[in-house]
Amino acid sequence: MTGQTRKQIFLIAVGVLVIAGVVYGFLPKPRPVQTAVLLHAPLRVTIEEEGETQVEQLYVVSSPVAAFLRRIEFEAGDIVDKGQPLAYLEAPRATILDIRTRTESMTRVEAAEARLVEAREQVKAAEVTAELAKSDRRRIERLFDSGSVSSQKLEQTVSEAKQAGANLDSARAVVSAAHADLATARAALEDESSLNTVQSVREVLRSPEAGRILAIHRKSEGHVDPGEPLIEIGDIDRIEVKVDVLSRDAVRIRPGNRVLIEQWGGDSPLEAVVDRIEPMGINVVSALGVEEQRVNVIAKLVSPPEIWSDLGSGYRVLAKFVIWENDNVLQVPTGALFRTENGWAVFAVENNRAVQKTVRVGHRAGLATQVIGGITEGDVVIVHPDRSISERVRVVY
Repeated sequence: MTGQTRKQIFLIAVGVLVIAGVVYGFLPKPRPVQTAVLLHAPLRVTIEEEGETQVEQLYVVSSPVAAFLRRIEFEAGDIVDKGQPLAYLEAPRATILDIRTRTESMTRVEAAEARLVEAREQVKAAEVTAELAKSDRRRIERLFDSGSVSSQKLEQTVSEAKQAGANLDSARAVVSAAHADLATARAALEDESSLNTVQSVREVLRSPEAGRILAIHRKSEGHVDPGEPLIEIGDIDRIEVKVDVLSRDAVRIRPGNRVLIEQWGGDSPLEAVVDRIEPMGINVVSALGVEEQRVNVIAKLVSPPEIWSDLGSGYRVLAKFVIWENDNVLQVPTGALFRTENGWAVFAVENNRAVQKTVRVGHRAGLATQVIGGITEGDVVIVHPDRSISERVRVVY
């Protein structure tokens, strides 16, 4: 081979390399992408909303009549027994009567007498109802011992019997208050020159149920109006959680659904179950000024009470309603899905190229979505594909 021939071969080789470099330079560069591998893993679909705790049975002790309240010596958090005296009411302080006031006092005496008669009738009716409730409770307890009724029926009957007893106590208190009201009216009518003087105790307000004092609305002595709330009592060991959820989410929640209570102050979530969904929604204006229809959902705690013993009524918590869950679900990152005319699709990576595949999806849980068909375990998909990703585009990851 001559020198001229070798030179020609060299120039040809250099030309081929230059042409190859130019062609390679104009080829599309691989697109850097973020990918994920399809795996079977646990998947949980939840609805999250903030809620607050409350006692299951709240009792509000209020003044049955207009009276003079003595100072209440209890403090919030004190434990009381059923029937324990809570507050003392005296007859309202008498005032000097003129002719017009005398006429009004006579009218009040007649009205007080009528209320007393009516209160006595209510006591008779409450006694009959309480006796029937006690009888029904004994009957259901016998049926429960024999296995003929469920524990829910027994709890309902016991609750109704307690409520009937509380109603009877309330009716008797109304009678006592009516006596005090009548005595006050008569005293005011008989003594025109009477001035404000301290009266003897006319009525004792007692605790309708054993529990803990949750709030005291009126502690200092002074005049109170009929129906004015004084003390709130509840069993702090029987706590439930009230959560208001959007109405479109409420229809997906069912009684018995599992609920995880988080951000309550403990290290781990509390377990609860949905007890009931209230049938009427309420209109709420959000912080952004948007009107929302919300529904109250009540969940009962099932975790041992010793875990949440420091949890009180009116505490803010985060409730996660578990709508669906499975421990072995083929899932894809939700960010990998995009809409096409054929439904949902993803870009899978095959031989370092993007391949569009139509997929069938199931349950969606925020960052992950269940895959029913179209791709299989182990496939690599592109997460958050942008407009530069198309069919057969080379990718690098």
